[in-house]
Amino acid sequence: MKTPSQLKIVICAWSGRLSFIVLLALLLTGCVVGPDYNKPQVAAPPDWGWKLAQPSDAAIKSNWWELFQDPVLDQLETQATGTNQLLQVAVAHVDQSRAVARISESPFSPQLSFDPSINSFHTQLNHVPSELTATAYTIPLDLSYEVDLWGKIRRSFQSAQAQAEGNVADYYNVLLTLHGDVAVNYFLLRELDAQITLLNETLALRQNSVQITAERYHTGLASELDLDLARTQLAKTKTLVTETQRQRDDLQNALALLCGQPAATFQIKPGTLDELLPAIPVGLPSALLERRPDVAEAERKMAAANAQIGVAKAAFFPAITLTGGAGYSSFNAGNLLNWESQLFQIGPSAALPIFNGGRLKAGLKEARANYRATCASYRQQVLMAFKDVSDALVDLDSYGQQVVSETDAVEAANRSANVSRERYKRGLINYLDVLDSERTQLETQSKAIEIHALQLVSTVHLIKALGGGFEAGSLATDGTRMGKNNHLAAAATAASAKH
Repeated sequence: MKTPSQLKIVICAWSGRLSFIVLLALLLTGCVVGPDYNKPQVAAPPDWGWKLAQPSDAAIKSNWWELFQDPVLDQLETQATGTNQLLQVAVAHVDQSRAVARISESPFSPQLSFDPSINSFHTQLNHVPSELTATAYTIPLDLSYEVDLWGKIRRSFQSAQAQAEGNVADYYNVLLTLHGDVAVNYFLLRELDAQITLLNETLALRQNSVQITAERYHTGLASELDLDLARTQLAKTKTLVTETQRQRDDLQNALALLCGQPAATFQIKPGTLDELLPAIPVGLPSALLERRPDVAEAERKMAAANAQIGVAKAAFFPAITLTGGAGYSSFNAGNLLNWESQLFQIGPSAALPIFNGGRLKAGLKEARANYRATCASYRQQVLMAFKDVSDALVDLDSYGQQVVSETDAVEAANRSANVSRERYKRGLINYLDVLDSERTQLETQSKAIEIHALQLVSTVHLIKALGGGFEAGSLATDGTRMGKNNHLAAAATAASAKH
């Protein structure tokens, strides 16, 4: 057993040695090889007010779908956020990458292990000691610390940390894409609801036309051809109703998948297409690169690849490791913890690569090539961001112009169809003229509904292109639901109010 004085000597000796190790580590960790990270510049389109900025994808918190003021859409978005399986995969990848970053950070601290052992052995005559059979009892405490002389550990940690941040950005990208897909599919489903309503109203008109034509046929005022044409149009309309319902069921199943629900039990009640269309604030695209998570992800991958160049360069230099050990070892368990059984050893070791068949040079070339690839991917992602916003703005402008012309077309088609039916009842025109005007009426009403839905879808695309919505306080609405667009949707079904 140790005396108090012996114990004090051991403590002082360990304290001095640890102080020496810490001081040596501080002196040797001042150099970092490899290039420091600098984000490349990307030319922005002129006169757009774009600016390069640090990624702020984590600030995307707004529930932008609430701009459309649709409780059903709000419910679907909330459900998708909680149960979508691809989103759960992204969350798991974030946790995984953070754990990897913590693993890469661990070499900054000394590694201490405790490995007690009991080993029985036997030596022959040619060994020293000879003809010995014994059991060795060992209680070691081993210390290992790699001195980060060239910054390899620091660059590895920088790379892992950037990868973790990239996976966080990827999570927000999956989340933004999920919310956008839910909104787009929901608006397309509501478009089909409106189309089904229109077709059902048209079906009622077709049935009425068959009845009127049959009466005129029995009184000799219409030919059998007119009756067959009326019945043909009725059958075609029924086919369109069935096909449109099938398309709606497919979209409903797609929404079930996005919401993480079984398609067989997922139901969305039919509704109307009267969502609020948000106005687009002037100059909004200026913060694009601060908001888009895919751009942030590409930038973080570039930073991670840059750090890997430093890791590859550090591999050319000696790796210095401080190792130490202390503990007790004895052939007798009874005196294992005596002062005479104590063991201690400490010292540095170095490993210098001399010949490796070009492996290190190839590794450095690979790291540099990978960095160039991530730079190109980043620039491509930025250009894609510009394109996405430009496409969405062009679409919204085009559909806004189509709204005006299509509203006039719907009103004119409704008047023409009404006049044709009245003139046919009076025997002034044949039934082919009626069919032609009714076909034009159905096409223009259906087109009006389609344009209205495309406006909503394009607004979602713009929101996604901007990285998740508009800035709070920068929104303005017409004060009424849909403004002119409400009249367009109403004009599409105006015939039903008159007949």
